[in-house]
Amino acid sequence: MSPKPARKAKQPSAVDFEVKIGPPKLTRFERARIVGARSLQLAMGAPAFIPIEGAYKGPIQTAMLELEGDALPISIRRSLPNGITQDIPIKALAN
Repeated sequence: MSPKPARKAKQPSAVDFEVKIGPPKLTRFERARIVGARSLQLAMGAPAFIPIEGAYKGPIQTAMLELEGDALPISIRRSLPNGITQDIPIKALAN
């Protein structure tokens, strides 16, 4: 008996996504965490999701430009004390 192939979860589009937990925008803490994690990846040699034009400003500036340009395929997981969680794509959150 062969195992069943794993099914991918369908991601709802950012247009019809409803944020049920927390504010409808990125908090400053979420923004800092995303920029910090992505700049570390860039500093370790990961390719950028946006074209780098002109003088290179560094990994932090590149990570901030990627976040502002909606180029990052990242979801934010927000949770409540009672254990309810929601994964929110950052494209659904207003910057």
